[in-house]
Amino acid sequence: MADALLRDETMAGREISSWVLPGLPDVVTARELLRERVREEVARFHATGGLFHGLVRPVAATETPQGFRLPGSTHIDGEAQADAACAAFERNGFVMITGSRQIESLDELIDLRDGDSIAFIRLVPLVGG
Repeated sequence: MADALLRDETMAGREISSWVLPGLPDVVTARELLRERVREEVARFHATGGLFHGLVRPVAATETPQGFRLPGSTHIDGEAQADAACAAFERNGFVMITGSRQIESLDELIDLRDGDSIAFIRLVPLVGG
C-alpha cells in the first residue's frame, strides 16, 4: 500500500493546497486515483459542512473564491461527483501531472512508489475562445 501526495496548483505552478491520500495500491490508474480523490473530498465535506473544496463544481453549487457554496444542507453524491471529475478530465477541464510528465489518459498507470506528488491544475476557458 502507498500514500499519494496530491497538490492543487495554479497554472503558474503555485500550490493552492496539498494533502496525503493514504492506503492506495502501489500502482494505480489515473482514473482510480481521481475517483478516490473525489470520494475523499465529498467525505470531508459531509464531515465538516460549510464550503465544498473540490476539483469540480457539484450540481447546484455556486463558485466563490473560497470554494463551492451549496444551497441549504445539500448532500453530494460521491459517485456522481467522481463521474463528473472523470468527464471533466476528458474535456480538458484540468490536467494531472506526476513527476515531470502530464497524464494523458485516465487509463495510464501511476506508480506511487516513485514518491512523486500528483498535481491537479484546473484550466479556465478563455473568454471569447
